[in-house]
Amino acid sequence: MGSSTGDLVTRVQSAHRFDHDALFRFAADNVSGFPTNPSQFTVSQFGHGQSNPTFLIEVGSGSSLKRYVLRKKPPGKLLQSAHAVDREFQVLKALGEHTQVPVPKVFCLCTDPTVIGTAFYIMEFMEGRIFIDPKLPNVAPGRRSAIYRATAKALASLHSADVDTIGLEKYGRRASYCQRQIDRWFKQYLASTSEGKPERNPKMSELVDWLRKSIPPEDSTGATSGLVHGDFRIDNLVFHPSEDRVIGIIDWELSTLGNQMCDVAYSCMHYIVNVQLDKEHVSEGLETSGLPEGMLSLPEFLLEYCSASGKPWPAANWKFYVAFSMFRAASIYTGVYNRWLMGNASAGERARNTGTQANELIEAALSYIARENVLPQHPPSVKRDVSTPYESIVDGSGRFVPNRKVLELRKKLIKFMETHIYPMESEFSKLAQSDLRWTVHPEEEKLKEMAKREGLWNLFIPVDSAARARRELAAIGNKNDSSGRFSDQLFGEGLTNLEYGYLCEIMGRSVWAPQVFNCGAPDTGNMEVILRYGNKEQISEWLIPLLEGKIRSGFAMTEPQVASSDATNIECSITRQGDSYIINGTKWWTSGAMDPRCRVLILMGKTDFNAPRHKQQSMILVDMRTPGIHVKRPLTVFGFDDAPHGHAEISFDNVIVPAKNILLGEGRGFEIAQGRLGPGRLHHCMRLIGAAERGMELMAQRALNRKTFGKFIAQHGSFVSDLAKLRVELEGTRLLVLEAADHLDKFGNKKARGILAMAKVAAPNTALKVLDTAIQVHGAAGVSSDTVLAHLWATARTLRIADGPDEVHLGTIGKLELQRASKL
Repeated sequence: MGSSTGDLVTRVQSAHRFDHDALFRFAADNVSGFPTNPSQFTVSQFGHGQSNPTFLIEVGSGSSLKRYVLRKKPPGKLLQSAHAVDREFQVLKALGEHTQVPVPKVFCLCTDPTVIGTAFYIMEFMEGRIFIDPKLPNVAPGRRSAIYRATAKALASLHSADVDTIGLEKYGRRASYCQRQIDRWFKQYLASTSEGKPERNPKMSELVDWLRKSIPPEDSTGATSGLVHGDFRIDNLVFHPSEDRVIGIIDWELSTLGNQMCDVAYSCMHYIVNVQLDKEHVSEGLETSGLPEGMLSLPEFLLEYCSASGKPWPAANWKFYVAFSMFRAASIYTGVYNRWLMGNASAGERARNTGTQANELIEAALSYIARENVLPQHPPSVKRDVSTPYESIVDGSGRFVPNRKVLELRKKLIKFMETHIYPMESEFSKLAQSDLRWTVHPEEEKLKEMAKREGLWNLFIPVDSAARARRELAAIGNKNDSSGRFSDQLFGEGLTNLEYGYLCEIMGRSVWAPQVFNCGAPDTGNMEVILRYGNKEQISEWLIPLLEGKIRSGFAMTEPQVASSDATNIECSITRQGDSYIINGTKWWTSGAMDPRCRVLILMGKTDFNAPRHKQQSMILVDMRTPGIHVKRPLTVFGFDDAPHGHAEISFDNVIVPAKNILLGEGRGFEIAQGRLGPGRLHHCMRLIGAAERGMELMAQRALNRKTFGKFIAQHGSFVSDLAKLRVELEGTRLLVLEAADHLDKFGNKKARGILAMAKVAAPNTALKVLDTAIQVHGAAGVSSDTVLAHLWATARTLRIADGPDEVHLGTIGKLELQRASKL
């Protein structure tokens, strides 16, 4: 199961005590948001790890308690260049501000030793899990491979950081890393075993001689250079509290620039030797002792890393890198043992065995060198599980089997989600719950640019709408681009609604994802309206910036005074006056209007209260900056305000809008609405399938990992039965949604209205069943913000109203059934 990060603390060791009052004063002055008048301020020490002492700070009053982590140099005389906390702070700050490498946020660095005795820095506390034993005991077999894949991806993410663009270009020398490291650590070893310190092992010189003669040519050229963690292993990773993904890489003391294959080999040490502080001796690694059920083998782990990082298979020099890792570990353990003898080892009494273990690591390295074969010459072929049946079909045939183009887009989209979206969810959520909730996270804009470059932009745009808009753009001329590539990028991949369904589902797995690909509501529906019904001027002024992702939009229809599910009830007036329209009324649940990027609303109101019932309404484009528009308040959905997107209540007091902003003409609001209610509203159903799939995934993971009454939840017959029923219902709903999309493509909105209504009833109700069961399996965690389940559930429940009430859709379905029967 892994240890909770908050459970790894003990009382501060006597050798590491410092002035808590001085620390409090410094933190209050230098950490933004640090409580200044708390009733509680406690410091405890993390017992895990054996390098720089690390402490948990808890400060606050009552239930309002904040947690921070402090990391400092050990006290006493230290080896030269060791324990450089300022370098740790530098690399964490650069990665945290400029990349998506999962690291804790750092707040401040103190290099003044008079404050608490040594230099230190303060960073965020990450609530999660740490797996101290690489064999992952008490973890369900089905989750072990997922944890190891996440580990490989985290390492690949770290190694993909472009140091030249994030301010780390001078963080170390890139070439001849291994040569310098061998010299450095051998020097440290000699220093730790001199002058009556631990006895020196003569075989260390033999090992060093072999290493110096065997350094791979790629090391001197810097071909494998980049950012190096230096101590990358599974117990230096913080995993999400319930999901099998890395949220934080910690312990950066040995980081620098250099040969990244050293990181890879060090991360694989447990496959070859088993070293644990609480054990007296080094024992056989997993390759020899046997892999626990579900664990990736060493070649499989390396394949995951190479696939994620784009690095070549490392067979040629693998023996050197592993032997180097054992040599370095032996040097480090000798230093730890030396500090234990002096009484200032961070690991306390657990470090008493490190001297013996250091000598055994030297022996193990020499034995490994003597082995003839250490790694297959070629990577293994790995068969992957697939999440849906059609992924295993390669010929692209079949009614609801996506073609090759869609399958390729889907693979790219899944990779983008795993690499970029899921790791950022917690960061987006933190901002959305902070005092800056109505601002946009800078990483969101960076991700949008990446999505554009990868061809994952505006995928929702139907083929026919895109063709019309291209003609309009060609007619008016596009001042932004003379090559034609601009408009090609803007209008997606030319997908049908059915084809888009397979992709929209993937985006629906995260509440944050759709907007990154410019495929979020209500923008998609609004862009479709302008694509289908806008004139050349409206397309130029509003559609282009929306397609580019430079602005966002809102849809203002629902009103607080009337039942707006019957749109004929709306009372907001749009009155013609010369070359303008005057708008008066109040709208609420105007989703998107709170977003600081929102620049335009599509408003539905009445231009003629005396016209026939369905000819009274019109739609008009309203610039959000127009005088008379007052955003009264953001509204919450089951407690979520969905910042920075938001749902606003807005009053319109004599708002003057140019007459040219009317869409299609007066009295044609219902006509536009019926067109908009097709593709744009079916997108909600598509996304709900993805939300339900993520619920299924999280539920199954939890059931495989959590025990009740002496056995895993997955071993309870009632759960297995419920899970199976949910899978059956979810697959049926997916087919119904795809069928609706297919009808929409073939027959249009009007003829497809029956099956569209069925999809709109089935999708949210099925998603709710799945997510409700997933929440139940997660217990208290399910209703918290520690998982995405509560937010996904709230969204699904809301769509039973926002996407048209169930009762309206059921009425449509029932009437069509009666019409069909009357014709028999």
